[in-house]
Amino acid sequence: MSAVKPTDPRGGTPGTPALNRYLSPKGAETLRQELRHLSRVERPQVVEVVSWAAGNGDRSENADYQYGKKRLREIDRRLRFLTKRLENAIIVDPSAQTSRDRVFFGATVCYADEDDRRFTVTILGVDEAEFERGEVSLVSPVARALMRARVGDEVSLHTPSGPVPIEIFSISYPPPAPS
Repeated sequence: MSAVKPTDPRGGTPGTPALNRYLSPKGAETLRQELRHLSRVERPQVVEVVSWAAGNGDRSENADYQYGKKRLREIDRRLRFLTKRLENAIIVDPSAQTSRDRVFFGATVCYADEDDRRFTVTILGVDEAEFERGEVSLVSPVARALMRARVGDEVSLHTPSGPVPIEIFSISYPPPAPS
């Protein structure tokens, strides 16, 4: 029987940060903008509508009031999520990466599968990666397979139909910020 490692309440194992906490500076700024918009624009507008609807009498049959209260709960839930996510975020600037010959967070990697189909992906945080833009989450199977690999390495990508060998052709990072 193998021992199970205890988990940290924030995710991950003790002493190691949870991978879902990583964000790029751009991803963190996007979450901050959403937080500001929800708290300064959208929530006050909904509160105004709910206040107006509450003054119209019977709240049990007032659709504006009921929808407004529901929307307020949704906004408050998202505000709590964003606040907590930003408080616990580990912000990593890919342009500051010193070991540029290996795949780490923020790398843009070109690789090919066994059929010689080429793919290019950028490895970003869970909350910011968008597959349509060629971005994959740090916790995705592709990112896990590519991590720490070098150009020319062949790694195994675990898929539902079994392992698939992939070969890394290039690794790049954003240019370092001027000093």
